[in-house]
Amino acid sequence: MRAGKLLWEGCSWSTLGGSPSATYYRLKGFKGKINFCRCTHSQMEQYRVESAKCRKAIISNPVELEKKKIAIKAAGPSKLQVIADFDMTLTKYWVDGKRGQSTHALLKQENAEYDLKRREVHDYYYPLEICPTIPVDEKTKLMEEWWEKTHALLVEGGLTYAAIRNSVANSVIDFRDYVIQLFETLEKNGVPVLIFSAGLADIIEEVMRQKLKKKFKNIEVVSNRMVFDDNGNLTGFRGKTIHVLNKNEHALEMAAPIHEKLGSSDVPDDSGASAVRNRTNVLLLGDHIGDLGMSDGLDFENRISIAFLNDNVEEWMETYKQAFDIVLPNDASMREVVDLVHELFS
Repeated sequence: MRAGKLLWEGCSWSTLGGSPSATYYRLKGFKGKINFCRCTHSQMEQYRVESAKCRKAIISNPVELEKKKIAIKAAGPSKLQVIADFDMTLTKYWVDGKRGQSTHALLKQENAEYDLKRREVHDYYYPLEICPTIPVDEKTKLMEEWWEKTHALLVEGGLTYAAIRNSVANSVIDFRDYVIQLFETLEKNGVPVLIFSAGLADIIEEVMRQKLKKKFKNIEVVSNRMVFDDNGNLTGFRGKTIHVLNKNEHALEMAAPIHEKLGSSDVPDDSGASAVRNRTNVLLLGDHIGDLGMSDGLDFENRISIAFLNDNVEEWMETYKQAFDIVLPNDASMREVVDLVHELFS
């Protein structure tokens, strides 16, 4: 077989045809020039097995993880909440061989001039976001500037909800396999899912409508929310701005309604804050080290953190292993998370 391990890792195969003894296979998701090869069925099966192994969950401290699982299972679903990042966590890093888009990247206004202006703002502030020498307080102000300028350009450029709908329809974005099964299991057991994002809630919800084609009563998108007039024109934004450095504190304030709705009856004060405190076990899903901060401000008893390490796996594996309880490499599906949730509820 001509395709080596580095060619197929993180990709999938589809049959093109061939003889009973050998078949041509196309490599879906492959980023190089050669995307097909000829091999025997036994060789193909061997490669499938090895590919599955490279996606297997990495657990740095199995003993500690088992303790957390036992404690969460004993407490039951009424004490659990799920906190999840959206882009490249619930969604795929690669979609049909193309780099998946974020909810920010997919948005196209009906005014190309303003798409360009937003890109210029991004290109100025993004290096500041990732600069390691800028103090956090100074960087926080810069992030506020970035988000406020971007939001202003969306209003000034005449963004409409129709443009959002069309942008999502023409985007390169999709949910990981088994995401629906995860949401169904959590909904069945009354576990709230808080999707934290520094992006735009309206786009995230439109992605969910078009891609999942199903509503879940236990899911709350905690993000920047737009205000539209009766004609579907953007007029402004509601509430506080959530950016990459504060999506914990403000997000938790905004998360109160979903916890109120799903709070358990043993909470004497039915305020959102009390319901949040009552759900003291957390399953956290992210794709960056910074996503661990999404649970900051929660006085949790147990937290199982799961990372999707989508790219530069060898370079970042040790860092992720030290930070997260479970690391899922190579743009993995949500199957391992579904299995974990079933185990917690069994």
